[in-house]
Amino acid sequence: MTEDTAFQARQLIRAARSATLATQADGQPFAALVTPATAPDLSVLLWLSTLSEHTRQLGREGRCALLFTGEAETANPQTAPRVTLTGVAERIEDAALKARWLARHPYAALYADFSDFALWRVRPGAALLVGGFARATRLRAEALAPGHEAVAAAEAGILAHVNQDHADAVRAIAAALGGADGPWRLSAVDPEGCDLLLGEAVLRLPFAAPARSPDAVRAALVRAAREARLSRGGAGR
Repeated sequence: MTEDTAFQARQLIRAARSATLATQADGQPFAALVTPATAPDLSVLLWLSTLSEHTRQLGREGRCALLFTGEAETANPQTAPRVTLTGVAERIEDAALKARWLARHPYAALYADFSDFALWRVRPGAALLVGGFARATRLRAEALAPGHEAVAAAEAGILAHVNQDHADAVRAIAAALGGADGPWRLSAVDPEGCDLLLGEAVLRLPFAAPARSPDAVRAALVRAAREARLSRGGAGR
């Protein structure tokens, strides 16, 4: 296993807007579509209804698995990169992590305060990355979130500074990612990339390499803004 492999796995997990959750009851496996977000340490956050079968099963047995799938390289679905993450789920109450989940899924504000919903966190145990057809690598828990602490501690300050002083750069990056023109803002940042938000639209900017310090995040954002502006200038010629 190389750091590049682990980085690819973390990128897939961070970028996923949906995933397949596998639970079980009395030995019978069960699969469900879920909408994940990630905590700074790569724990997977889920906003689940107590009325759902998979939520009831997690309440009895927290051990579970999640499948995150990227885009296939060819018409063959087996060429899609994918990560199977195993871990243990627990129900939690954490306003900051709930806000983080909602920033990833802003449309869910309509039911965010329903009494039958709650926040769950899946702490990673191990993972299997399949980088494409017949390319599999096993990853231990320590490879899934190394060096996130410095960025997590600085995240609030990074968001405030960028959104207040560099709104034009965020707008340019969003345009380069295919977003509609508008007052985009940075809504989350982690060592693998950052999220941009406009209304209910969310875009993901992946970093080219792990950014494990505020300075590294700044350098990645400056690079992305510069490339976005150059691309826009080239498109106008």
